[in-house]
Amino acid sequence: MAALCESFTLRGPGPGGGGPGLCLEPGPGRDLVLLTERGRAATLFKISDQKPLGCWSVKHGQILTCPVVCNFETHEYIAVHDDKVLRIWKNEDINLDKAFKATLSADVYRIHSLPHGGPVVLFRGGGVRTLDELLEAPQQEIENVISGEVIRWSGAFMEGQQPVLIFTTEKDGEFFVYVQNPKLSSLHRYKLEQQESAKPLCFTARITNQTVTLLCLYSNDSVYQVLIPLQQDTEEEGEEEEEILSKSLLLNLSVSGAVLKGTSLVVVDKDHVAVLGSLAAPGKEPRECLTIWNTKFQTLQSSKELPLGTSGQLWCYEEKFFLIHGKVLTVILYKCETSSLAAAVGKLKDSQTPDVSLFLNWNTLEDEELVVSFQSQESVALKAESRMNLRSRRSTVAEEQPETLSVGQLLLNLKGASTYVLETELKKLMAKAPTPDLQATIGCVVTALTDRCKRNPKYYPQNFLQQIVETHDLSYSLCPDLMAVALEKNDMPLLQMCLERFPDIPEEVTYTCLKAFLSMSEAHLQTIDVNVDSVICYIDVELDDKEVKSEIVENGFSAEMDQDMCDTKIPRESHFRSDGESCPVGLQKAALLNAVLHSAYTETFLLPHLKNLPAQQAILFLRYLYYLYVKCSEKVNTTLPGIRSPTINQIMDWMCLLLDAQFTVMVMLPEAKGLLSNLHKFVRAQVRFYSELNKIEGSLQELQRLNHLRESQTYSIEVLEII
Repeated sequence: MAALCESFTLRGPGPGGGGPGLCLEPGPGRDLVLLTERGRAATLFKISDQKPLGCWSVKHGQILTCPVVCNFETHEYIAVHDDKVLRIWKNEDINLDKAFKATLSADVYRIHSLPHGGPVVLFRGGGVRTLDELLEAPQQEIENVISGEVIRWSGAFMEGQQPVLIFTTEKDGEFFVYVQNPKLSSLHRYKLEQQESAKPLCFTARITNQTVTLLCLYSNDSVYQVLIPLQQDTEEEGEEEEEILSKSLLLNLSVSGAVLKGTSLVVVDKDHVAVLGSLAAPGKEPRECLTIWNTKFQTLQSSKELPLGTSGQLWCYEEKFFLIHGKVLTVILYKCETSSLAAAVGKLKDSQTPDVSLFLNWNTLEDEELVVSFQSQESVALKAESRMNLRSRRSTVAEEQPETLSVGQLLLNLKGASTYVLETELKKLMAKAPTPDLQATIGCVVTALTDRCKRNPKYYPQNFLQQIVETHDLSYSLCPDLMAVALEKNDMPLLQMCLERFPDIPEEVTYTCLKAFLSMSEAHLQTIDVNVDSVICYIDVELDDKEVKSEIVENGFSAEMDQDMCDTKIPRESHFRSDGESCPVGLQKAALLNAVLHSAYTETFLLPHLKNLPAQQAILFLRYLYYLYVKCSEKVNTTLPGIRSPTINQIMDWMCLLLDAQFTVMVMLPEAKGLLSNLHKFVRAQVRFYSELNKIEGSLQELQRLNHLRESQTYSIEVLEII
């Protein structure tokens, strides 16, 4: 039995959209993947966090000409740009210009990396070398195995302890298959049996028991299989007769009159394949969808419609499908169990099957599709006709008990309900949600509420949404429209909660929140109920021209005592006095900015947005960061009191990031000159202070060692000289 489960977005729209220039490869861990954008950059993503961990790009004028791969043995990354230039680097490397470089003698088609076999390089002429062989002599001559043929597909596999490379070529409408073992210098060439009425569109393969099973998706909406036994050469052979490979029909991509026009094919396991394509039914518009088929019983097991369209590419790693849906990189989870006849015809009982409807978007599906998709993942083809009858029951099913309905059906029935009925039923749904599906159910509830907000501008359940975010562990990907609606409604408390709790907020949304917080007037913010727990314990505010200090000076250290060392003279402005003790923003705005400091981000993706921050807002934000930096320095442990107060590392990281993005602008602005000068002097004083501490660190450690060596006495006086 196979079923498609929930889906989520791994990467939003990129600079070039979601075209066919993208390619995905496994990363150095089970939870990591490498995304290569042709001609531009490679990005390492952590799937569970839905966040990029690193991004490397070639300089202007260079073009990445094959997907970046990971060397699983050394945890290094390997790329080829401009066809012949090989680059190798590690995670900590930032500039690819400084990475290892080797120029090869022939054009590279693809690099394949195997977990236990190392990287294997396939050249456009059909020659194959291991990476180690190339690094020993990068300029070695590469033989041309193919003549006048164009490589259409390649794949690498392990058979025992030996890597096996398989690639297909095309010449004058004829297709050929090559099987190579680079370590044994073994090469075999086969010709694929021709079929006049159809031609192969894509290939995939697997190896079991010394046999290559090549799967071919043909233009006649069928999948064929070709069996190729691995031949063990004892010595180099001369001219051998070209063998023609016969194929056998494995799967017909049609069910109940509907035909799937496939574009991509991947192997799921020995009995299942996944096909991405366009499903065309008589009298209906073709719709793109992802399907899982049982090849043993030739049945459709699961299907998921993709209304925003795809690029036609499909990848499969670690029980996850990856594809471009619309302009975003989407991950679709699946589960696949041992094939049986009961599962193939949709009769296998499985109480643990997740409700796929939890992750559907009302904005991208029509009502009829919504009802059909909300059913359990039994055989879609065999149940299609009976499911269509649900449409006529849509108006009366609301009267049934919620316990008898799936989450998706209940939400659909509540789509036109009154506000009171909607919120009441949603609260009941959250209270009764089973534990494994609770988070997904809450995400669906939030989606239902934001969907109504967009359809009815006067409707906004502020308290209900805040209660949900505050009491449940959600993420941005589960309810991507929530923060957009909150920004539209200027719901600052909700945005504050999301920034503090969501682990996967896109950098663009974080920047939008920062800009909204900085632009909002202090008078308006004082009328909003913002949580100030992160600032109330250390911030200094002015009321009626009298300063109220809410902090406690530790160990006699304060900003006044450090004033002579810093030699800091800060211009007198509103809420920011020359002694550097007053906060440049109000209490509420400071709490909102602290929430931004807590949000996770990747510098590469946030920096371009910060460059667009208006100059006056950038200066105000830097003044607040400087204020926090001074406050942290007053504390012996450099930790601010309060709940969710920013750490010294967060403050420093944001300060450096803001200066990187806005330094040229700030240098040109007269009002920023004093701030930059004071910041420089304060940092210089801090460096001098810690340098002095480092000088006596050795003496203090020696004293500590001597105290441990001496026997403890009841009473003694000792004079120690520190030289």
